Amino acid sequence: MATILVAFDTLDEGFERIPSDHTLIRPPHGRDFTQEELAALLPEADVLCSVFDIPVRADLIARGGKLRLIANYAVGYNNIDIEYARSRGITVTNTPHSVIAPTAELAMALLLSCSRRIVELDTMIRRCPGVKVAMGRTDRMGLPLAEKTLGIVGYGNIGEAVAMRCRAFGMKVIYYKRHRLSPQEEEAKGITYASLDELLRTSDVVSLHTPYSPETHHLIGERELALMPAHAILINTARGAVVDEEALLRALQRGSIAAAGLDVFEHDDCPLAELSALPNVVMTPHVGTQTKDARLKMNHEMLENVARFLAGRMDISRVV
Repeated sequence: MATILVAFDTLDEGFERIPSDHTLIRPPHGRDFTQEELAALLPEADVLCSVFDIPVRADLIARGGKLRLIANYAVGYNNIDIEYARSRGITVTNTPHSVIAPTAELAMALLLSCSRRIVELDTMIRRCPGVKVAMGRTDRMGLPLAEKTLGIVGYGNIGEAVAMRCRAFGMKVIYYKRHRLSPQEEEAKGITYASLDELLRTSDVVSLHTPYSPETHHLIGERELALMPAHAILINTARGAVVDEEALLRALQRGSIAAAGLDVFEHDDCPLAELSALPNVVMTPHVGTQTKDARLKMNHEMLENVARFLAGRMDISRVV
């Protein structure tokens, strides 16, 4: 029998996958466990179910003398001290499959909002209720997507899903990733490889889908933003610290790039206040998977990882 500690408030669906002879410890509905509560509960836990916005650092993991599995409710896992978990022989899993479609859809929503200036125009109308808003024929021109170039940075499952959707809009797709696909794969997917600098110079839209790591910290900074055309749009649904937020703010303020659609920020709990003042920024509060279907699927995927691991199966979404 195993003890499964669920660190966060989540839906009830999916827990039926856990055999009844295991012990479940869940927080009261409506809140997560605090770090202090987790530290007190972890010594008895064989499994910790974590989530992207709850830190699972070495000092917390060290409290889990029996801990064998950390099942993360997210595709990213930079909330976990992976190297310390590895050194302790603790398995870490994530939920890569259930996040693909909803995150890709949000990236498209941000892209369309930026390219056609939806939020800016919506605000204009709301400021003048009951009055026709006069628009000159060349006022607030948008960027059409057809025949434009999309640059995908980090061509994994989500990047591929965004590329597929943008191709339906008639966009050409180029991509950059550390390990290039084979020529046969590129031809089958209708995409072309480019170095990061070439991608930034030639893309009308740059969409970020690379995981966060020390190597990708501030991957897009002052130098990289300066390479982008002045009409270009940057979309980030990956991780906030992949972009140097101060450099992005300066680029948007001086018009070095046209717009940015951001679902993530360098500090998710405190985005730069100056971004809110810019009409060429569309922001959402890290809601790539904020749909009932996605959250249900993430629950099922996380708990299926737990059930399989406890049954001794290795067909799990394993990170380490």
